[in-house]
Amino acid sequence: IGAMSLVAARVVVGRISRPFRLSLRCAATAPTGPLAGVRVLDLARILAGPSATMLMGDMGADIIKVERPKTGDDSRRYAPPYIQKKKGEDSDIAAYFTSCNRNKQSIALNFTKPAGQDIIKQLLKDSDVLIENFKTGTLDKYGLGYEQLKEEFPQLIYCSITGFGHTGPYKERPAYDMLIQAMGGSMSITGVPDGEPMKMGLSMFDLTAGLHGVIGILAALNDRANTGLGQHVDISM
Repeated sequence: IGAMSLVAARVVVGRISRPFRLSLRCAATAPTGPLAGVRVLDLARILAGPSATMLMGDMGADIIKVERPKTGDDSRRYAPPYIQKKKGEDSDIAAYFTSCNRNKQSIALNFTKPAGQDIIKQLLKDSDVLIENFKTGTLDKYGLGYEQLKEEFPQLIYCSITGFGHTGPYKERPAYDMLIQAMGGSMSITGVPDGEPMKMGLSMFDLTAGLHGVIGILAALNDRANTGLGQHVDISM
């Protein structure tokens, strides 16, 4: 979306649905589950953040996934394998992407531009949670960091998932699951006896960080019910 607009296209796992007005809560069908009525603005990509918002969507939350124009989430290109249209015929949708992005609506939005930042803030007026997994400080450059948003949106629960958290000596370092497996020592207890350290087949620390993100967000929602205030949920892989 290159300019301010009250209407955005909605995509559900590659399927274009009806447009939705940015100022209104909506869903293709009426949501059910314990998180029905909770809206999550999902700026996350790849696995840790998307796995968290997928679980919240499974519980009934309204997930608005923000993706880069033209390219989308990186994991759209993590293929093969692809989802099959029918037996023996692949679609152009990566199985990786669909494995952690069900129950979401998607918009293409360039929030590095002022118009995109305005749309993010318009969406936040009706959002309960924002979740992101950029390197520490990335969103601050665009006026979308927690400290920059909390005064305007005091009820917002802002969840960050990073390799090393937003405090401490490693806070500015990027990280992927494999790096955390090595630094955390899990590779040393994986593999054959007396063999070299080995990566786990599963991206365990991405998925664990996503689970802890959901736990932190649920705790923050409960706290907000008592205090009326949101908070920063800071998850370190």
